[in-house]
Amino acid sequence: MIEILRKLLEKISEKGGENPVILDMRRTPVPTEYFVIVTANSYTHMKALRDELVDLIKETSLPLIYYDKGEQYEWLIIDAGSVVIHIFTEKGRDFYDLEGLWIDADRISI
Repeated sequence: MIEILRKLLEKISEKGGENPVILDMRRTPVPTEYFVIVTANSYTHMKALRDELVDLIKETSLPLIYYDKGEQYEWLIIDAGSVVIHIFTEKGRDFYDLEGLWIDADRISI
């Protein structure tokens, strides 16, 4: 799983995603192992990040369960079973504050 998370972070960095954070959700009631949270600088950037990450997930052993296909949202989700990716605008990330909501979840450094 760490290798998949590393690949996700590499793709996020390559595509200009800002402030990526990985939360270890295994000791929470959430039915996933990891949250990956990242900020995009525009709606177009959010869509591009989403598309690149969906393509990457399809190349891994993770299932692609769901992803937001809409546009002009402050928050897009990609559900890959053990990993849920949250792509935010800066405004959306500040408003929803998942890192604050899940303050007890460990931050993972890769």
